[in-house]
Amino acid sequence: MLIIKDLFTNLAIVVSLLFLYSHIFSTSPLTKDSTILRKVLLGVVGGLFSNILMQYGIRIDTTIVDLRHIPIILLAFFGGSLPALIGMVLVILGRFIIGVNTSAYASVILMILITLFSILISSQRISKKKKVIWMLTFSNIIFTFVIIYLVKDISLLVKLIPIYWIISYIAGFLSFYILDFIRKSQFLLEKYKSESTTDGLTGLNNVRKFDEVFNSLLNELNKSIQSLSLLYIDIDFFKKINDTYGHSEGDLVLKRLGTLLTEGTRNFDIVSRNGGEEFTVLLPDTSVARALDIAEHIRKTVENTEFSLTSGGVIKVTVSVGVASYKETTENPSMLIEDADKALYVAKKTGRNKVCCHNSID
Repeated sequence: MLIIKDLFTNLAIVVSLLFLYSHIFSTSPLTKDSTILRKVLLGVVGGLFSNILMQYGIRIDTTIVDLRHIPIILLAFFGGSLPALIGMVLVILGRFIIGVNTSAYASVILMILITLFSILISSQRISKKKKVIWMLTFSNIIFTFVIIYLVKDISLLVKLIPIYWIISYIAGFLSFYILDFIRKSQFLLEKYKSESTTDGLTGLNNVRKFDEVFNSLLNELNKSIQSLSLLYIDIDFFKKINDTYGHSEGDLVLKRLGTLLTEGTRNFDIVSRNGGEEFTVLLPDTSVARALDIAEHIRKTVENTEFSLTSGGVIKVTVSVGVASYKETTENPSMLIEDADKALYVAKKTGRNKVCCHNSID
């Protein structure tokens, strides 16, 4: 019973360490495409986890039985050779710190074989499930040979080996399930976060993100920024484009316009799609004169761009732009949206394909 208790203690520690790892590194989990620095860091973390497991292993004379191989297998599976080898080295050093004896040298052979085999299997083009089964089975087989060599008590081996195999499989499969579940959950969470603030078609900020950024900039006025300009942009006769060519072609126009707006503004300007064919550009620390220059540049760029269709043809598109700027056209910064929208309305009513500024409406 003591054997089962100690191995389940190791299993509980494995699960706890995995949740700790997932919480700390939730934004940048280990993958084979991770940077070298990230692989080194997580290799060290995995090696430390294995050393913790050794401290709570079963002591049989000078032999220590535990689940130290689980973190190394995980490192090889998710990160490849570099983190697995780093973790292996730390496990070997940790075992020698505990004691230099025959069991320690056997442990070195055990860890080297498990690590190299796991690295080999992780690179094979087989299903994830098969990789896990192969890694765990091989580690259990190697453990069996090593423990038979080190422990001469047959009655103890008869109890220890099958229990170890069972708990090793449970620990291995549970570890992979936990990591896979947490990674998928984190991926979906980040996806939902992104979708809540990003326009799915153009990749620009959506209206919710625009409102958030706009309110944030209002709070920064006269603190870190002294002025704020807003461009309100609308595609001319966009309904006609949809009616003539279809909504799928209209979507291509919207996506292309989003790209042109991003390319035609500065990297700190905030470009958003506020709905339908309406776009906005927030220009921090920008005078009305500079805002008009940017708006005119956007208008000309769009006018001179050929928008390709999936049918192979091209169409020409124009935009109308309304401009408002605090403090030059708008004394109350919270009125920027309304004033820019009024200027846009004038641009649409007086011919389209033009830029209008709020202070020149009258």
